[in-house]
Amino acid sequence: MQNLKHGLFFMVTLLLSSLAHSAEYEIKMLNYGDAGSMVFEPAFLHIQPGDTVKFVPTDPTHNTRSFLVPKPEKSWNSKVNEEFTITPETEGIYVYYCSPHLVMAMVGMIQVGEATNLEQAKKSSSRLQAKFVMNKQRVDELFAQVVN
Repeated sequence: MQNLKHGLFFMVTLLLSSLAHSAEYEIKMLNYGDAGSMVFEPAFLHIQPGDTVKFVPTDPTHNTRSFLVPKPEKSWNSKVNEEFTITPETEGIYVYYCSPHLVMAMVGMIQVGEATNLEQAKKSSSRLQAKFVMNKQRVDELFAQVVN
């Protein structure tokens, strides 16, 4: 019985310590930011598995929708003008965009831990870039920030 109590105490302590080390990040959805018009700010984040990312519709008519997530993560599609939160657990590259402003290249990227799906992300993102009317360089600028 004593060993069971010690084991349970250890597991609870381990769980609480892992929760205490997770971080929370905020991405603003903006009509205009440092990188120009229709942007996520920051557009690139490098986080760890279990960290939380909150998308904040600072300006109206924005949402966040995943384009690419590593398996087994689930894709997302938030409502326009609503705050939205994700907590990615799988390492890799996550690419997302604002549905109403995709043609303006309102895109962002999150690297969770190691970039395990980098080549797949680069190949898939060319399909996304083909939908841009302006700011076609934005995806390349995001990939330039990936930490290998």
